[in-house]
Amino acid sequence: MLDALLSGFVLLFQWPALGYLGLGIALGLYFGAVPGLSGLVGMAILLPFTFGMEPISAFAFLLGMYAVTTTSDTIASVMLGIPGTAASQATILDGYPMAMRGEAARALGAAFTVSAVGGVLGALVLAASIPLVRPLILSFASPEYFMLGVLGLTMVGALSGNSILKGVAAALFGLLLSTIGYADQVAIPRYFFGVTYLLDGLPLIPLVLGLFAVPALFDLSWRGTSISRVPHEDTSGGVLRGARDALVHKWLVLRCTVLGVYIGMLPGLGGAIVDWVAYGHAVQSARDKSRFGSGDVRGVIAPETANNAMKGGALVPIVAFGIPGSAPMTILLGAFLIQGMTPGPEMLTSKLEVTFSMVATLIVANVVGALLLMIWARQIARATFISGHLIVPAVVLFVFMGAWMSGNNIGDWYLLIAIGAVGIAMQFSGWPRPPLVLGFILGPIMENALSISLRSYDGFGFLGRPVTMVLLVVTILIVGYTVWRQVQERRRLAAAGPDEETSKVMGEGAFSDPRTALATDTVMFAVLVAAIWIATAWLRSVAMLPLVAAVPALVLTAAALAGDISALRRGDRPESATGESGGWGAAIFFLLWIADIVVATLVAGQLVALPLMMAAYLLLRGGHDWKVALGYAVGGWLFLYLMFDRIIAVIWYPSLLFG
Repeated sequence: MLDALLSGFVLLFQWPALGYLGLGIALGLYFGAVPGLSGLVGMAILLPFTFGMEPISAFAFLLGMYAVTTTSDTIASVMLGIPGTAASQATILDGYPMAMRGEAARALGAAFTVSAVGGVLGALVLAASIPLVRPLILSFASPEYFMLGVLGLTMVGALSGNSILKGVAAALFGLLLSTIGYADQVAIPRYFFGVTYLLDGLPLIPLVLGLFAVPALFDLSWRGTSISRVPHEDTSGGVLRGARDALVHKWLVLRCTVLGVYIGMLPGLGGAIVDWVAYGHAVQSARDKSRFGSGDVRGVIAPETANNAMKGGALVPIVAFGIPGSAPMTILLGAFLIQGMTPGPEMLTSKLEVTFSMVATLIVANVVGALLLMIWARQIARATFISGHLIVPAVVLFVFMGAWMSGNNIGDWYLLIAIGAVGIAMQFSGWPRPPLVLGFILGPIMENALSISLRSYDGFGFLGRPVTMVLLVVTILIVGYTVWRQVQERRRLAAAGPDEETSKVMGEGAFSDPRTALATDTVMFAVLVAAIWIATAWLRSVAMLPLVAAVPALVLTAAALAGDISALRRGDRPESATGESGGWGAAIFFLLWIADIVVATLVAGQLVALPLMMAAYLLLRGGHDWKVALGYAVGGWLFLYLMFDRIIAVIWYPSLLFG
């Protein structure tokens, strides 16, 4: 075994494998940093280039790229409040508030340090786990996957901001949104209202970008200032302080590494939920929770450790059993076949040195990628002090193209804008957005697992399986502990007085304008009533998850509505997001402006519409002269053409003027 491990490292450091590894790392840093691109996109683009390569070079190229995407995706999450990839969604909850306080360098330093540690430890655990994991993976069937989903939803208490009612209701609403389109059990469409686009369900990328990117861009555009809300000279905490934070919280790093590795091993979960689980663990295991959501470095350390450690775990089922647990691993399985290699016994016996070269690739890629980003972190952090008007047009380009690449469908842009309006409404009214995303991600996993479990065990007898019972007990304990801690926290705040009660000013769901909240609650209530009414006409198997999600969500929304009515009657007008962002008049103006991009695309296509938008924004909103606007637009056009047309070869929208 040791000889194979050493052989794997030696083979990786030979030419041309080392060169392909370096190229893969460089491309992976780019694919992770650009919102909308990801390791999946990179895998799909790079796979054809592996034809004719030797196995070591091919896997160094692909895995070198894939390993570092969850390191560089931190840049967008911290700097812009936009998830760089699906695995960095939880990072924005504390990373972006840190950037707003002028601590972007500290957040990036901590994130890059723990990314390297998590990635290396994840790879080492991969090496040690290969002979041991078969019984663990084979012990998980549909009942266990359903209970894992339930366990994931228990983390919602850590993501619910100031209102657990709204947090749980938002998670259930996310579950309901996940049921749009054809049911898994029967080919019966749900909630599609005659719109063909909805038959396949809502795509994740436009939904996440709409919930987080559009509100963040609106806020940045309206304020017109830099991302940081404090001057450069008043900032505190640099890259080295972030690295020291990682050392101070070393036990959190180790625990989240274990979480990341073993969640990565479970097919179908992986990067979609690993950051949420790690973030929830960080909150629930902390003695002082008051700063989470408003810029606690632990909220950056936990998800960034886990999402890098997950890469090592994700390789275990595909190498040992040929079971790809995610879309990128499916592409990697294709690379195995291209190289004439069969996952399973061959990868653990005669080709063991190739397997250990993958371990070496993960270790080297994570260390090199993190070191490069640590070197550049100070320069990257300076972008938080650039005028927001210079940032908004470029980010809008990435957001729109990221949404477009999810399906090459103009419907993705309509969804982006519609969900953007929902995200702004939730931000104004104290509804936390992360629980909705978590519920949306877990919905398909839970529905499929529940359906199979009910059929296999003639009802809920599957709850008697040993592993399922353990997960159920853990879930109950977590729920009880969360409720107890929240009761204790409320008592503490009540005893501390009003000054401490208002000290949390930046967290997710912390602000709520009563009038906007009342309107949002009413709309949510009406949508849920309609969803229940429609579902009652379906088959039991088709209506089960929609009703399981909508009925309790309706009760919780009614309770939240009653609370907001009481707040309005009391005349509560706390400092709110509407005050700082200009209110709904400014929000509607911003939404109409980005909707003009869609109109221009229908007429002239993306290559004209997006650069035109850049120039128009800088002239009309940014107040820059025509030379700056023209130069910006030309740069945007060149980037669109070279990156998306020539390299990625996206399918552009067939416009009226240019086809």
